[in-house]
Amino acid sequence: MNKPKKVAILTAGGLAPCLNSAIGSLIERYSEIDPSIEIICYRSGYKGLLLGDFYKVTPAIREKAGLLHKFGGSLIGNSRVKLTNVKDCVKRGLVKEGQDPQKVAADQLVKDGVDILHTIGGDDTNTAAADLAAFLASNNYGLTVIGLPKTVDNDVFPIKQSLGAWTAAEQGARYFMNVVAENNANPRMLIVHEVMGRSCGWLTAATAQEYRKLLDRAEWLPELGLSRESYEVHGVFIPEMAIDLAAEAKRLRAVMDKVDCVNIFVSEGAGVESIVAEMQAKGQEVPRDAFGHVKLDAVNPGKWFGEQFAEMLGAEKTLIQKSGYFARAAASNVEDIRLIKSCADLAVECAFRRESGVIGHDEDRGNVLRAIEFPRIKGGKPFDIDATWFNQTLSEIGQTKGSRVSSAGH
Repeated sequence: MNKPKKVAILTAGGLAPCLNSAIGSLIERYSEIDPSIEIICYRSGYKGLLLGDFYKVTPAIREKAGLLHKFGGSLIGNSRVKLTNVKDCVKRGLVKEGQDPQKVAADQLVKDGVDILHTIGGDDTNTAAADLAAFLASNNYGLTVIGLPKTVDNDVFPIKQSLGAWTAAEQGARYFMNVVAENNANPRMLIVHEVMGRSCGWLTAATAQEYRKLLDRAEWLPELGLSRESYEVHGVFIPEMAIDLAAEAKRLRAVMDKVDCVNIFVSEGAGVESIVAEMQAKGQEVPRDAFGHVKLDAVNPGKWFGEQFAEMLGAEKTLIQKSGYFARAAASNVEDIRLIKSCADLAVECAFRRESGVIGHDEDRGNVLRAIEFPRIKGGKPFDIDATWFNQTLSEIGQTKGSRVSSAGH
């Protein structure tokens, strides 16, 4: 065993309900094994690393690390910084003209005396970590990078379950349980629940499933208009499944005529290609982030679906609600904390072995929990629309399963 002297932690990318819990779990585990190991946390992800801006984890912080499991977000801060996007790093004042951000980051780690860097983030964060790990190895820096997989989309190859996704589904369901009561605020109400998920429909499908579990546990009074039918999920639309708009409109129109409302769950990535094509045909610029991704807030898929269906269903009012920020900033639930702790424990074990990679259950290796090699980590894993639980959901709500869209997630 090769005991690390100093460990650094950073979180990056968008929020997920696991970041604070993962930071807390790492601090707790290192403190349990050897409190003499120094720990620092870079502020605002890779930005803090480039600028050498960090918190020192003191004995007082170690004693209270358990508090982190009770809060959502990342108390050490996040940012979207790609070390290989030199132009963006220069523009943001993180490096000077002519500097290589990867070398700046590597030199800063050396300057700070760091042996182990723990990155907690999604596919973009871990891609950046992989690039940094490769740079460190090829330039003989002697540092180890160990990632933890965070994303509410649950779309990282080959990881079975990413941290925070279970909680996000549960919280999205809780969010909609209040929003759905708007169905009696107006006759013929169309409610569109837009759920996060750029190119993967897992979270939308899982949120619909969790929401329907809440409906299963509720008591109803249809004699006075309190019916499950008006609270039900009437349609689930995700990027991996083709949508026959005309057929769905006909089916949902019948629902509207019967229960006076329609509630649909839409993945924020569903229909994006159609929307982008429309924008480009009109000569409009499609906004993109530092990683080249379409900025979904600007494209607004929920609004697009609302507009498509409103007229065809004869809706008098359309309400579009997004649960993303509510769900992703929640504190971890019990299931996620258990997963986070097991991943953090293994991450610390790997730190002592100087074994780099991203910690997760490896779908290509029998779902064993291990440090998955960085080159094998990739985002955009599509949701399996053949999953039994998803097909059961579609069957129970009366929605015909669409054909698989093979380009989803690529």
